[in-house]
Amino acid sequence: MWTLVSLIIGSTVGAGIFALPQQAATVAAPGAMLIGWAIAGVGMLSIAFVFQALALRKPNLDSGVYSYVRAGLGDFVGFASAWGYWLGSVIAQVGYATLFFSTLGHYIPLFSAENRWASAIAVSLLTWVIFILLTRGIKEAAAMNVITTVAKLLPIFAFILLVVFIGFSWDKFTLDFWGRSGATGSVLDQVKGMMLFTVWAFIGVEGASVYSKQARTRKDVGRATIIGFFSVLALLVTVTTLSYGVLTQEELAGLGDNSMAGVLEAAVGPWGGILISIGLCISVLGAYVSWQMLCAEPITLMAIDGLLPARFGKFNKAGTPFSAQLISTTVIQISVIIFFVNETTYTSMVQLATMMYMLPYVFSSLYLLLLATRGRGITHPHAGTRFDDSGPAVSARDNRKHLFIAIVAFAYSLWLFYAADVTYLLFGTLLVLPGLVPYVWQRIANKDRWFNAFEWVLVIAVILGACYAAFGLSTGILEL
Repeated sequence: MWTLVSLIIGSTVGAGIFALPQQAATVAAPGAMLIGWAIAGVGMLSIAFVFQALALRKPNLDSGVYSYVRAGLGDFVGFASAWGYWLGSVIAQVGYATLFFSTLGHYIPLFSAENRWASAIAVSLLTWVIFILLTRGIKEAAAMNVITTVAKLLPIFAFILLVVFIGFSWDKFTLDFWGRSGATGSVLDQVKGMMLFTVWAFIGVEGASVYSKQARTRKDVGRATIIGFFSVLALLVTVTTLSYGVLTQEELAGLGDNSMAGVLEAAVGPWGGILISIGLCISVLGAYVSWQMLCAEPITLMAIDGLLPARFGKFNKAGTPFSAQLISTTVIQISVIIFFVNETTYTSMVQLATMMYMLPYVFSSLYLLLLATRGRGITHPHAGTRFDDSGPAVSARDNRKHLFIAIVAFAYSLWLFYAADVTYLLFGTLLVLPGLVPYVWQRIANKDRWFNAFEWVLVIAVILGACYAAFGLSTGILEL
């Protein structure tokens, strides 16, 4: 269980926490920031509870978050969720690497913003080195994740203690508490602006569910999810809140991506910035291993379940999904080139990746809502297999609790789409579109029906959104 907890913390506490002070300050004053965290805390806790409830209700579904979506809403929606989760992980990898080398560029001129190709080459080498490491076995990579998780938490705890006892000023924290003198808009606008950044900081809380097939017991999955969630929540809220007591909102907004280093440097001097920069590098490396490991899971699971060619799910002698790792690493490499050529910012990558991750979140919440109200999902493409709605009986009391959790999680997921920039929703459809090719190819090979009526509506919506995104990107109407 504690390996699963470390995987959640290692995946979640990656780059996001180090960039949070600056990201939060660009959109919200302290008061709106706290409201945003309160909403995010309740919302993401409900999503964590969704995965815990589904793990208990559907122990036969051991393919992580994607299997819940597929069982409840059909093959294509399940595939789109897994495909989105996979691409979100790929984009996250590039974002982590961008932040890592921009931090190094502050101290090593070779990796400065003017030498983007040097960083691109370094990112590529790092990606392939980790690929070689992962081919030696998942257990070895998981052990490395435990070590890096412990190592990177130490500078974060040092930040908290030093700011509390040395740098925090209550007067500065309460100065323009609601942002009335700034340009960040109304309190509602500020809270909406906080939403995607808070979700990004929580991405990875479902990590135990992704690896549920390899967990010792199903209870360990649920316990690890909740322990990991509250540990991460405490760290995120504390770091963000304390930062407003060291620098004003305007000063925080003017910091670089590694804004936690800037905050501690303002509190204790240059050595504080160096300490946090070291912590960031350790943290990002740990998260890089975790997410490159996670990248292969959706591809492997879809191949095993017949939604992608079976050869994509083959394991080598070390027990590693070699083909899926190779595909994921190659796509990461291509993404590195695309994002670096277009000089895409870390913040843009964060928002795009978050949109992709939201697909399995919203659909998993909807599946639990359907289970609690009608006892089954919408479609059942594999009745009689482990994708049907069989499972242990649930008491009326537990069912009412699950219904409440599902309603909160589903409403929160819809709120996030409302709060998001529509540009990233459109780019999300553009990323989902290529997945139709291998999906349809495999349906033909299996002699299965391509899409049902409900799925055709979704496919048409994806195609229209992707066409508009491609047009906007080519004409400059939309920018990433």
